[in-house]
Amino acid sequence: MANHVLLNSVEHSDLRVITQRGDKYGDDLWFSPTFVDEIRSVQAHYPIVFHKDQTTAQFTPVALFGFEQQENLFLQANEWNASYIPLSVQRMPFFIGRQAVTTDGVTEQQRVITLDIDSPKVSKTQGIELFLEYGGNSQYLENIAAILETLHHGLQANDAFINTLVALNLLESMTLDITLNNGSKHQLIGFYTINEDVLNNLTPDNIVQLHNAGYLQAVYLILASQVHFNDLVELKNKRVAPEE
Repeated sequence: MANHVLLNSVEHSDLRVITQRGDKYGDDLWFSPTFVDEIRSVQAHYPIVFHKDQTTAQFTPVALFGFEQQENLFLQANEWNASYIPLSVQRMPFFIGRQAVTTDGVTEQQRVITLDIDSPKVSKTQGIELFLEYGGNSQYLENIAAILETLHHGLQANDAFINTLVALNLLESMTLDITLNNGSKHQLIGFYTINEDVLNNLTPDNIVQLHNAGYLQAVYLILASQVHFNDLVELKNKRVAPEE
């Protein structure tokens, strides 16, 4: 279970983060969130679908890495076999937290960096230092802070994107049936995609609405990304042994 603590240079001066990739470092994710401004980069490598939170019923666009939990087909020989890794993965094991700060009697919630102190990526003996020897953030930590800021604004902007798609009835549930080379069958369910029939029959005003909001390109990129389901199947085929 994650153990998030407020990162600071006093208590955590000796901590390092392992940037090597692998299942043992918590990279066995089968999907991760993305956002509108990142979709162009993500769609070049991964299928993009929508995940619906069962508690909040909120949709989130996600990059898909496998067909089942704890399956990341892009992990090979302790490397992530793609030239772009989504920011929601790059930032691990760091997160954005909130801290109350009072100035002149006014209390505000400020964003701060938190660290999952129990993450297998956190070490005292290997990895990249978080803080400089005589104080101050390392360049690595500065880069993480920039990633977290971009991710924060990107995920917040998803709300308007999703609300628009829902209002236009553009999301539909999907089922993907897969037969591997060894004859085994798998089914991907529980995700959503763009309803192409509805998209193709939108009114001109609706198309202009999507375009002006910057969403039309994202919608088409999401559809285009689904060609990478074939890549996932091929990666899966390489991992399973033929049936005897």
